[in-house]
Amino acid sequence: MKPYLRADRISVQIQVAITELLRKKLQNPKVEMATISGVRLTSDLRIAYVYITVFGGKKKIAETMKGFAESKGFIKKSIAPQLGLKFMPDLKFIHDDSFDKAARMDALIKSASDSDLKPSEEFSPEEPVDPVDPEGL
Repeated sequence: MKPYLRADRISVQIQVAITELLRKKLQNPKVEMATISGVRLTSDLRIAYVYITVFGGKKKIAETMKGFAESKGFIKKSIAPQLGLKFMPDLKFIHDDSFDKAARMDALIKSASDSDLKPSEEFSPEEPVDPVDPEGL
């Protein structure tokens, strides 16, 4: 048995091909600041879900997704020869917000840990408490 499914291997090829295309040939200003964060291909190799990360507000995200929809034919035509498949999978572009969620979680964790590390001004014991015998018996 092969260690990876064919769909997984082709997904990586699609991701690399689209990334190279964005970097070198695609001249649509709507998609210039986008990153391909992953590709998931169905097992029958007919549909490729391309996950796109865009940094910016909702307007920038909508503009970028529209740009990818407009460039879909060019992208398929450009990467098809590199894949060597009998049928080129249909590309479905999906906004990947996992990086935004991770950044939000990181900020929450950082703010929680910062507040835990600050010494409390309200609590200042007059005498040190013995951890073995806290009541002093």
